[in-house]
Amino acid sequence: MTNVFGTRKKVATKRGLFAFAVQTLEQEGWTVTRVPRGGKASLRQISRGQETYRVSIRTSQDTWIAFPRDRSGKDGWVTLDDVDFVVAASVNDKLNPTEARVHMIPGDDARDRFNRAYAARMAANHSIPQGRGVWVSLYEQDGNNPVNRVGAGAGLAHPAIGVLDLTKSSLPTGHDEDIDEEVDDSEEATTNASAQAEEALTIPEAKRRLAVSLGVPESAIKITIEH
Repeated sequence: MTNVFGTRKKVATKRGLFAFAVQTLEQEGWTVTRVPRGGKASLRQISRGQETYRVSIRTSQDTWIAFPRDRSGKDGWVTLDDVDFVVAASVNDKLNPTEARVHMIPGDDARDRFNRAYAARMAANHSIPQGRGVWVSLYEQDGNNPVNRVGAGAGLAHPAIGVLDLTKSSLPTGHDEDIDEEVDDSEEATTNASAQAEEALTIPEAKRRLAVSLGVPESAIKITIEH
């Protein structure tokens, strides 16, 4: 998936999407604050009247969002298990984005989608190391074929609560502190792996990435190099 720290433009887009998510929540009447001693950068507390919830703000520059499995080996998710809602701020298209959208996805629905996605990929013999992000598409239809479509479609099931026309307006400017949002609890392993792969792509890594993209087990990928 997208290495969100690959270029200055990607960094700026990440900051802007996070800021747009916060801005949208505030326009919906929510007060957004950091979780005291929350320990995870993407966590926020939102309050409106008598309602108070924990949310995880996820940004996406390729229409997919990620959460990693618990690094301790327990059957659970880092951050996702702790929240009432996932607030996903995404562009509508990876290559030619014309909109930024913010979706408020109930935590139970998000957990169900990620649980099904993980189970389906493991059943298809995908390799998902503990702590590595599992990616789920916001806008593809939920389906069994290819396997990486299992759990997809949260952005379709939960229409955007905020939309920004990027052909007419720019994303808001994020504060410097937002640059590290999500890294410690959603993209650390995946982003670092992507960066390393870009430096020196190995055959095993190429097979892994093709398997994820095509929705097939790695054993089905054969790579021949002619020189």
